[in-house]
Amino acid sequence: MQTPERIIRLKTVLTRTGLSRSTIYRKIAEGTFPAQLKISTNGAGWRESEINRWVADPPRWRATED
Repeated sequence: MQTPERIIRLKTVLTRTGLSRSTIYRKIAEGTFPAQLKISTNGAGWRESEINRWVADPPRWRATED
């Protein structure tokens, strides 16, 4: 049985990547970092698998089509 996709919040993304908040949002705008997902009216998060892919190889990371 496959485990469901986990959504992680900004604090966890900051810890895992070692990037600053402003750098993350700049990289999202450049297309070199996974974009966040809207999970509620005022909340957003990232797919854990996308962050893991980025951490494994930042220069080669590319967004995947869902």
